[in-house]
Amino acid sequence: MRHRCTTFFRSALCVFAMGAIMTAANAADFPKPAALPAVADLPDPLTMFDGTKVTTKEQWLAKRKPELKELFQHYMYGYLADAPKITATVISTNNKFLGGKAVMKQIAIDLGPKDCPKIELLLVVPINRKIQTDRDAPLQVSRPVPVIVGLNFNGNHTVHPDPSIVLPKGWMRNGKGVENNRATDAGRGSDAGRWELENTIDQGFAVATIYYGDILPDKNDLNDGALPFFRKSGGKGSGGHGPTDMHAIAAWGWGLHRAVDYLVTDKDIDAKRIVAFGHSRNGKAALVAGAFDERIAITIPHQAGCGGSAPSRTTNPKAETVKRINTSFPHWFNANFKQFNDAVEKLPFDQHCLVAICAPRPVLFTNGEKDQWANPGGQLNMLIAAGPVYELLGVKGIDAKVEAKHNELIGDKLGYFVDPGEHTVTKEHWNVFIRFANKHFEK
Repeated sequence: MRHRCTTFFRSALCVFAMGAIMTAANAADFPKPAALPAVADLPDPLTMFDGTKVTTKEQWLAKRKPELKELFQHYMYGYLADAPKITATVISTNNKFLGGKAVMKQIAIDLGPKDCPKIELLLVVPINRKIQTDRDAPLQVSRPVPVIVGLNFNGNHTVHPDPSIVLPKGWMRNGKGVENNRATDAGRGSDAGRWELENTIDQGFAVATIYYGDILPDKNDLNDGALPFFRKSGGKGSGGHGPTDMHAIAAWGWGLHRAVDYLVTDKDIDAKRIVAFGHSRNGKAALVAGAFDERIAITIPHQAGCGGSAPSRTTNPKAETVKRINTSFPHWFNANFKQFNDAVEKLPFDQHCLVAICAPRPVLFTNGEKDQWANPGGQLNMLIAAGPVYELLGVKGIDAKVEAKHNELIGDKLGYFVDPGEHTVTKEHWNVFIRFANKHFEK
């Protein structure tokens, strides 16, 4: 099956009314969602909120890029908290992990405030040795190495059965290996097939991961985990959060930044080759993390769907909508975003603008054909629509007439891959992630 992609944006429609509403992109001056103009097609990423056209790299970097960051935080994700000064402590090291192929480290990241839960980072690094690449040529793996960092759903102990991996202490959804919303040893290794540690190590990449519930448990409650200690509208115990405070997706992305805070200091990791990855809701967080942190060299949101890599202005009747996601997961996005449930055409951006913020850094969207809820065709349209920004910055976008075939990686800095599969992560997906990363790290 093929996806035929169209550029369904005629963005000049949005120029007028934005200028009529305001002349300065100051968050304090942003209008209420209901007062925004309706823009049926995709807003032009190269048109300022006041209608000014962006024609130079300097304009993009100095004005439009910061403006888009403000708009996304104000109307959708909430404002990311300031970066704290972290203290990282390596609590254990296993130099014979994966049969001697790798070193496993467990790092406790202290975010600063008293009583704030620590983030537990699991880091697996290949040791110096000769391995075979997919080109069947010998490669000498030596430190520092590139790293793929991502959030996991069920605890670090689920990505590998090693009994020394620390169990999460906080709340988690009931499921395999979870009793009374707490992790148990029965869950060890239960998600190993979705992380492919050994396969990734064999290709010369380190893997780093944290349990997303360390930052904020995935429930309709913003008062657990680390987030309450960094909420702008009230501290721990206040119970309050404002309409533009960071909610779960932003908080999880902010948590990935804290992992990066440590990774750039680890002598085994190449700080210029950090890849942010996430699946599903964690893919949404990975895209936010990549957009708001230049230290992330490559961003790979896998099957991230609505609120992440798929358009809010969807034309796919099988895809998740803004109203559906806000109803099912009210804690994911800020209060302002819920006001677009029945008026997505009033959003002053769409998800192609979040991709554009990453420019000119590489971004890869990966999907499964059967996962129409995540809107794979719409995601390709987002990459196409971000292309003009990449081209303004001197790199090639994706041709609007491109055809995406199953199991073919297309594009360059903006990459796309779709297979016939469902909503999951497989070994082949990891191989695509690594192939895409190697393509750009070798340049």
